[in-house]
Amino acid sequence: MDAPLGPAFRRFVAASGATNLADGIATLAWAWVASLLTRDALLVALVPVALRLPWFLFAVPAGIVTDRVDRRRLILAMDCLRALAFAAAALAVALAPTVPPPAAQGVSVPWLYWAILTAALAVGAAEVFRDNSAQTMLPALVPHARLEAANGRLWSVEMVANALIGPPLAALLIGLAVAAPFAANAAMYAAAVLLVAGLSGRFRPQPNGPRDWRRELKEGFAFLMAEPLLRRLAVVTGVWNLLHQMTVIALILFVQEVMGLGATGYGLILAAGAVGGVAGGFAAERIVRRFGPAPTAQWSLLTSAPCFLAIALLPLPLAVAATLAVFEFAGVAWNAVSVSYRQRAIPDALLGRVNSLYRLLAWGMMPVGLVASGLVVRAAEPLAGREAALAAPFWLAAAGAALLTAAAWRGLGRGLPRAL
Repeated sequence: MDAPLGPAFRRFVAASGATNLADGIATLAWAWVASLLTRDALLVALVPVALRLPWFLFAVPAGIVTDRVDRRRLILAMDCLRALAFAAAALAVALAPTVPPPAAQGVSVPWLYWAILTAALAVGAAEVFRDNSAQTMLPALVPHARLEAANGRLWSVEMVANALIGPPLAALLIGLAVAAPFAANAAMYAAAVLLVAGLSGRFRPQPNGPRDWRRELKEGFAFLMAEPLLRRLAVVTGVWNLLHQMTVIALILFVQEVMGLGATGYGLILAAGAVGGVAGGFAAERIVRRFGPAPTAQWSLLTSAPCFLAIALLPLPLAVAATLAVFEFAGVAWNAVSVSYRQRAIPDALLGRVNSLYRLLAWGMMPVGLVASGLVVRAAEPLAGREAALAAPFWLAAAGAALLTAAAWRGLGRGLPRAL
């Protein structure tokens, strides 16, 4: 009989649900506010770049810090910082005058654009430390034999909050007041602080030597270099994230200009994707146990290219919604394999550092994909027109995903176990 996940895990999941609801609201709010200030795809992309760039800048120091301090307290500090950043963003938007029509080039209200960009950068920096700490803290809350189940449940709640409830709620809040989503997020992070503060237990790793950041970083790097499968998973995830982020900005402009939808329609399309992710989260453990980690990872990766291609070929609301549902289902199944594997494979004393180096490879490529999306649209528009330019990132992502799958297929099959 499987061991229960326990009340501490449920409290941890509730806190994650609150922060991911805030993230889901922000997913629409950040880019939507930027799109009210400019129609330049590159300038719109810079706002989510500000959220993702800290993964490249701070992933390594976040790993060292995570292995030195109480991980629960680090989560509390970072959630407080994010609450303050969202409160500041809400104040900036509330104080802004009536926003004129978005500029075709440049931005219509420069100071507001820079205020949003700065707040996004602060939120992104806090997220690096918070998420690395949370992922390394999870194995202390559940039995290792139930990691697939725990990760699946966690991602299901995250998907419900982040993509099923968050974007439509953001659209509703934007309809009330543009500042409202940011104010709501400040409240969500305050609620998460209260939930995590109530967790009891030991969440500080045992030190394995004197504090010396060079030695500590070298230990984490040496472990990762000695584990070829971990490196392969990190590289595959990094390239996949780059390709996915190429489509993020294109999708919001694609929805507005090609599909003719507003914030509510965009939120509902993202919510449809979340339904697939929730289903994947609850099914992940059974899928991995039935088919094995290696086939699950291979076939999850294989779905990416057809999904990217389908959005470009069928720009219809129901078709795009169904495609995103399939895409998210496969993405959660991939995560159930890759994250559970590294949580088991990496010793607790090294988990923060190795996890951060892994995520530097896996998440550090996101800003590259976001910038590439804006550059591709900007370069293609004079040659092919606006509509074709907005579809170009999906075509490129589909081609890249097909090449990635072909390159990684055999290595995943040989490296990951065929069965649990």
